[in-house]
This record gives sequence, C-alpha cells and structure tokens, in this order.
Amino acid sequence: MGRPFGVPVYVAPSWFLVAILITWVFGSQIDRVLPELGAASYLVSLFFAVAFYASVLVHELAHTLAALRFKLPVRRIQLQFFGGVSEIEKEAETPGREFVLAFVGPLLSLVLSGLFYVALLAVEPSSVPGVLLAGLMISNLIVAAFNLLPGLPLDGGRMLRAVVWKLTGKPMTGTIAAAWVGRALAVSVLIGLPLLTQSGALGSAAEDSVGMDTVLDALLAAILAAIIWTGAGNSLRMARLREHLPALRARALTRRAVPVETDTPLSEALRRANAAGARALVVVDPDGTPLSLVREAAIVGVPEHRRPWVAVSGLAQDLTDGMRVSADLAGEDLLEALRAAPATEYLVVEATGEIYGVLSAADVERAFVKAMARPA
Repeated sequence: MGRPFGVPVYVAPSWFLVAILITWVFGSQIDRVLPELGAASYLVSLFFAVAFYASVLVHELAHTLAALRFKLPVRRIQLQFFGGVSEIEKEAETPGREFVLAFVGPLLSLVLSGLFYVALLAVEPSSVPGVLLAGLMISNLIVAAFNLLPGLPLDGGRMLRAVVWKLTGKPMTGTIAAAWVGRALAVSVLIGLPLLTQSGALGSAAEDSVGMDTVLDALLAAILAAIIWTGAGNSLRMARLREHLPALRARALTRRAVPVETDTPLSEALRRANAAGARALVVVDPDGTPLSLVREAAIVGVPEHRRPWVAVSGLAQDLTDGMRVSADLAGEDLLEALRAAPATEYLVVEATGEIYGVLSAADVERAFVKAMARPA
C-alpha cells in the first residue's frame, strides 16, 4: 500500500473479512442512532472501518519509527484480521529500548483517542461526524488498553519482558515470564469474555446476551485466546532460537578446501582433497583467484569410472558476490548473509581475501537443528 519511512505496508486478505464484519456490526448501530440515513449507514460504517485501520497503521508506525531510531531493521508492516504487526528483524539491545519500543504503540493509540475526544466536543454527538468520532475514540482506547495487557505477544507483554530482563539481567527469563503470563491471559480471555458479556458488565443486559450473540461472543473469545496463546508460544520459540544462534559460527562450520584449476580431472581433484584432509574443492584461475565452487551434489552424481574424464569446471557453480562470506560471521549475521544469497555452498574468506574454505548450507542447517535440540 506504500512505503512510509521506507518500510513497505501490506494488507492481508483477512483484513477485507474484518472490514465487512465491522461494516455490518457498526452499520446496524448507526442505523439505530441515525435511522434517517437508511442504507447510507453502512457506507458510513465502511468509512469507519477504513479510518479505524488507519489508526492501527499509526500505532504500528510508532513501533516502526522507534525501531528505526534504534537502528533495528523493519521488514514490513502488515494489517490483518486482528490489528497489525511490525516485523522488526532484530531484538533491542537493552531492556530500556525494548520497553520504549513496546510502549510507543499503545501511547499513540491513547493520543489518538484523546484527539478524537477533543474533536467530538466540537460537533453534535447525534450527527454522522459525532458517531464516527465517538467510535474512533472508543476503538483506539480499546486498542491501547488491550495492547497494554501484560502478556506476550501484546505490547504490554514486551514491556513486562523488559522489566524482568532489567531486574534479572537475562532477556530469556523475561521472555519466559511474559510468555507464560500471555498464556494465562489467553485462558482468561477464553473463559472471562463470554462471562463478562453474559453478566452485562460490558454494557448489555444479561437477558439480551442469548442465542446467536452468545455464540458470537464465545467465538470471538476463542479466536482472541488462540491468537494470544499462539503468539506467546512463538515468542518462546524465537527467544530460544536467538539464545542458540551464537553457536553458529562460519569459522567452525567451514570445510577445508583445496584449490584446483579449471581443467583438473575430478578424480585428480578428489585425490588432492583426500591427501590434504579437505572436503571441498575451489576452482581457481592460474593466479589463484577463486572462480567457482564444485558442488557436492554434482560430485556424487558422477560415477567413479567416469571421474578421470570429467573436468571440475563442468561441476562447478560460478561465484557471485553473495556467495563470498566472511570467516568471522556468526549468529544472526551469518544467517542473514546466507538468506540474502541462497546457495548450496559458499566461499569463506578471511578479511585479507585469503580463502579459508567452503561453507555448506546443509552443514549450517544441521548445526542449527543440533543447537536448538540442546536444553536452554
């Protein structure tokens, strides 16, 4: 939909479903307040749905601006069924920054709610602008209050995580605490929201909350609870992933390689590799400059009796800039480098440009799985 501050904004298909739902529900409410509008009440309601999600976008832009201010890359913003999400690719470096990053979203929603309240004072409450402004004021207040609940994946959960991180000095401890509070929150929503609705605490009489309304309330509670529970679990998995990422080091995972020239027979190249205790082949020019990498899968595909007659150049993949990685890369930096240029093998070089060896994507994957299998 655009690139504010250089960050792409996407609208998920599920947004259209919730826009229709908001238009239907809010339109019937407008029809009761302003019956003279007739069918136009649903057009006004559609405008409210779009304006509400514009407010959600402002909420997400607050997170995005804070992340960019802290030099954290933001992949995209997505508006979807229940609100929006800013996909920030790295963690904040300190608990203070994490707290600010989480708090600015609900803060902007509170500010918007206040601005709509001030604007409401200047118009007739029983007019179309009055109904729209009142709806936007209340909806932004609800967004702020809901997001301040202290459980992951909500903003309040990230704030709780930052506080526990600050007190213990361990980000993982903060994540575990906030994630389990989030799961408890999910169970509370699942059980408590229908009970509150039926008790009349949310503004409707208990005797009115029967039949289809009861089913819809239970369905809404189940969807919200599932989103919160799943998000809390995902937060735990991501934290565990980040905890183990430092175990992935290019230098430790790189295979020793031997340089061979273009016309070297495969059998001779493999003999040299075995003699040197190497497990990879780098094709170089007469000056020793690397040109390509011999693919492991291609070697396996050549029968042994044909290897003396096959030159290594026919089994090699030309090097691109993305296939050269530093031997000093580790953790998220290493994964980001591999993700930016997908390949089966990479040439690993020292800072001086000297060949260190060949890194296999399969080796990185195996090390990643092994690291994730270890207890936290």
